[in-house]
Amino acid sequence: MPPVVNGSRNGDIEYLLDFEKPLAANNRHIGELEADQVAAGRDHSGEIRRLRARYLTQLKKTYSSLSAWQTVQVARHPRRPLARDYIERIVKDFVELHGDRTFADDRAICCGMGRIAAEKVAVIAQHKGRDTNEKIECNFGCAHPEGYRKALRVMKLAEKFSLPVVTLIDTPGAYPGVESEERGVAEAIATNLREMSRLRTPIVCAVIGEGGSGGALGIGVGDRMAMMEHSYYSVISPEGCAAILWKTGEKAPEAAEAMKLTSRHLMDMDVIDEIVPEPLGGAHRNEAEAAANIERYIIRALRDLHRLSINEILKRRYDRWRRMGKVLHLRADRPQPAGKQ
Repeated sequence: MPPVVNGSRNGDIEYLLDFEKPLAANNRHIGELEADQVAAGRDHSGEIRRLRARYLTQLKKTYSSLSAWQTVQVARHPRRPLARDYIERIVKDFVELHGDRTFADDRAICCGMGRIAAEKVAVIAQHKGRDTNEKIECNFGCAHPEGYRKALRVMKLAEKFSLPVVTLIDTPGAYPGVESEERGVAEAIATNLREMSRLRTPIVCAVIGEGGSGGALGIGVGDRMAMMEHSYYSVISPEGCAAILWKTGEKAPEAAEAMKLTSRHLMDMDVIDEIVPEPLGGAHRNEAEAAANIERYIIRALRDLHRLSINEILKRRYDRWRRMGKVLHLRADRPQPAGKQ
């Protein structure tokens, strides 16, 4: 369900997810007591401290036991930090590169060179856009083939100058429209998968919000793969899965649970290497802390990769992707689909 508007703060709309309503009620009570304390001079400091402690306890309890569908909602939160927010905070001297040298510049994918701490890197990130105009310019984070070709061009530059590649993944999926298909989006993603698998430079990937289907994989083949704690990564959106299996998007919560798309699920299945912790209550509550956490992960991953030769990196990358995931084998006594006996 869409978030509920809960008023404004510092000129910005504050969004309230359904499962956060009890937290908002607690905060409203705190606000009323603070207002009464100022207006009438009554001392409510003890009650305010008690309510703030209860709020933190509720917040921790709520976010430590999110369902898969609630995790999807947090990953899509309108105030969640986006790729350019992270780039602005952790990438110094960032110089953006534009265009695929074939068709156009896709704003859904942001590429450039810069420094993360002392590391010179090439950054490739999917950006959804913040306000309405930027969302339209960025196609809501759904890249066209020229976006993936731009990303590959920057990867090749990184390989040429021996720069590690850092990718930040946040997309519902590649754009599936007619014009995108006509310009070869499937071929562009497939080419990126092939080239990233053998790129002769370290690659560190992180899902910072949504990790949707081939659109995420198009910049997601690397030596290290992490997910922010409240992000998701899957072959299809929960709504898309529900539409296929149940013929209705209303079953999206059930689909999300069945798909095992959260960071905890994917860590258990050996799809990712690490879960990057988020601030209490999600990255949208403390952008600076979220950025610091993702920066620490990137630096640690690059430091580990720098200890290896490039040939060893390529061998481990190949082995990692060959062993990824888990396969369930049907028992011999289990009924088989028709034609499969």
